[in-house]
Amino acid sequence: MTSIIEAAAERRAARAKAEAEAATALAVAASKPVSQAQTQGPGPASPVLVQLLGSGADERARWDAFVQACPAATFFHRSGWQTVIEQCYGHPTWFFYVEEGGVITGVLPLARMKSRMFGHYLASLPFCVYGGVAASTDTARQLLDKAAAELAAALGVGHLEYRNYAPAHPDDPKWQGKDLYYTFRKAISGNDEENMNAIPRKQRAMVRKGIKLELQGEVDGNVDRMFTAYAHSVHRLGTPVFPKKYFALLKETFQDDCEVRVITQDGKLVAGVLSFFFRDEVLPYYGGGMDIAREVAGNDFMYWNLMQASAAKGYRMFDFGRSKKGTGAFDFKKNWGFTAQPLPYEYQLFAADALPDVNPLNPKYQLFIKLWKAMPLPLANALGPFIVKNLG
Repeated sequence: MTSIIEAAAERRAARAKAEAEAATALAVAASKPVSQAQTQGPGPASPVLVQLLGSGADERARWDAFVQACPAATFFHRSGWQTVIEQCYGHPTWFFYVEEGGVITGVLPLARMKSRMFGHYLASLPFCVYGGVAASTDTARQLLDKAAAELAAALGVGHLEYRNYAPAHPDDPKWQGKDLYYTFRKAISGNDEENMNAIPRKQRAMVRKGIKLELQGEVDGNVDRMFTAYAHSVHRLGTPVFPKKYFALLKETFQDDCEVRVITQDGKLVAGVLSFFFRDEVLPYYGGGMDIAREVAGNDFMYWNLMQASAAKGYRMFDFGRSKKGTGAFDFKKNWGFTAQPLPYEYQLFAADALPDVNPLNPKYQLFIKLWKAMPLPLANALGPFIVKNLG
């Protein structure tokens, strides 16, 4: 019996062959007089199909159009993440979607992570804070769940992970969760004074300090300065840094929906942040500051500067991103007046017999963090990408 995965793979191969044949036919037709060119419409589509995303621009545009319109979808469901994950890190991906009567009704991006240090798992989606199934029908949701389970079993992974924004299987005993990650989201208005007054007094004073010290926000066309600030910041935390090419690929892939903003004082770099834009939301995703940032309230000013600029462009939701309980980032976002919202990530065990616990709060990583902090920055920047590629 053919599985969902095998059938989807066969259709993708057939689609790729048809696209190649069509390209050849178009080239031949283009060389003939117009009166001799022939066209042929597509054949009848099956009413319900699970497909694997191919490389064709039209197919990927259809995927992204569904993501843009589907309320359950997020920026991290966009097809560009397949390009980023495969090209930057070399991890295999399976981007499933369901068509009902030729119309896309659900998507599920998946990637496999495999290393001795951090385990073997299938996730939707590594390097992303949100993921899981985004569907407009129950049929699509069920078929995508089935495809993911079949793939996880076939690959022999320890577990399957959905990084849900909302609960997906609250009553299904196959799926487990844990209380670790929280997200912070808050509506913003088009009025600077309203947004400033919504920041609690202590943090508002920090923002005003940055303004008084004449910090400036600038949008960069490349990631160089932002990477410098980010690399300094994560090194202080004892965390391996992502490679610069990762940030450059994010900018190249998502173009105007990915912004690089830096904060300066008298031309000197203070901080930097890479942000995503989706619908009416702005998502500051990777940020960090130089040593001077603490002295001049650089991080507070950076997020205010981003909020102010985004609100002026019509964005009305500020997504401060994911943080773990018990971390400084978690407290920082709460101090900005954002409410911590639990993220109901789900895990289905396959070859493993326990939930994963790969996070900096795990005591077994504390020695590693101390050693990493003591490592010279150039060495940390050289070694970091080899480690972080498997963290996801």
